Amino acid sequence: MFFEIIKFILYAGLIVLIAKYILVITLRKLAENLSLKPKTVGDIAGYATSMPELLTITISSLNGLMSTSVFNILSSNMINFIQYMASILFHKNKKAFQNKAIKINLTMVIITIMIPIFLVWKKIEIQVWIVPIFLILYALFQFINHNVHELYLKKEDSQLIRQIEEEGKGEEGNTRKTVLYIFILIITGILLYVIGELLGETLNQLCNQFHISQTVIGILLGFITSIPELITFFEAQKHYKAQREEDILGVVEATNNLLTSNVLNLFIIQSIGILIYSMI
Repeated sequence: MFFEIIKFILYAGLIVLIAKYILVITLRKLAENLSLKPKTVGDIAGYATSMPELLTITISSLNGLMSTSVFNILSSNMINFIQYMASILFHKNKKAFQNKAIKINLTMVIITIMIPIFLVWKKIEIQVWIVPIFLILYALFQFINHNVHELYLKKEDSQLIRQIEEEGKGEEGNTRKTVLYIFILIITGILLYVIGELLGETLNQLCNQFHISQTVIGILLGFITSIPELITFFEAQKHYKAQREEDILGVVEATNNLLTSNVLNLFIIQSIGILIYSMI
């Protein structure tokens, strides 16, 4: 069993390292090369940092370990929120909470934590009928996020556009770099898939042969797969403070990263896990 635990830590750690040092960094470079807004960069980072959850939930569900998937998502979303708050306090950006868009987004984040707690409490977390409800909520949350940003962050967007224009467009629209970044992302996706397969085999052995609780495995995966978000929350605020001294822009990016990651984890990735488990 000791050897299997070592393999579990190794494979999970590799997924996190690849997500942190290749996937997230490449996506940020791609976003900057295309001169995207902080909200868009945060959204992209949210999708990128949810890749480890997608892999672990898919593999767990394929191996019939649905409880592992449920507690992976629950712990990931809770840990993401804690890490986000820690990054805000560290960079002394609490004044950004005065913005209504940030307040509304954080309210939705809290909802993404309360929903899985409620489902686990009622023991209905793996029912197939939840999937269409999740998909509707996903669309609703995306709609709200888009509209509150348009309503309450127009001033910050306008300032950022002017700053980008003043700084020049030397890197903007560099087709060669864009193609390179996309190629790296494809190779990274293949590598993550291979490691995910190995992790799935290890999870299956730990739960079925050595009888380690699926709940324990899920919570451990939640901690591990939340590390990329920790990195991006801190780096987003550090980046904008260093470049433009605009605290709110870094908070906008980090907040959208958090919201996108949590919403994707719960409503999309969890739905995928439920569907896979139901078919198996």
